[in-house]
Amino acid sequence: MEQWNAGWNWVFGALEPLSDADLTKTIYIRGEAHSVMQAINRQVAHYSYHVGQIVFLAKHLCADSWKSLSVPRKQSAAFNADIASGKKSQR
Repeated sequence: MEQWNAGWNWVFGALEPLSDADLTKTIYIRGEAHSVMQAINRQVAHYSYHVGQIVFLAKHLCADSWKSLSVPRKQSAAFNADIASGKKSQR
């Protein structure tokens, strides 16, 4: 988790100093022009792809001991009932 958090700290550290004016500046990625905002969107999509790979492998490697990251399969009705009754928060 330490490496995970350190990686995200690099991301947020790079984003924090950007101003609104910076977001429309042009940068080049592999010779292709992008606005800074487009580059950020591209990078976030790239990160989400890799996070999905990590989750997939973790789920595979943990097999029976895996705990769902969201509502477990076939438990949506119970989860929704708990939300409706106030037993659980939607967050």
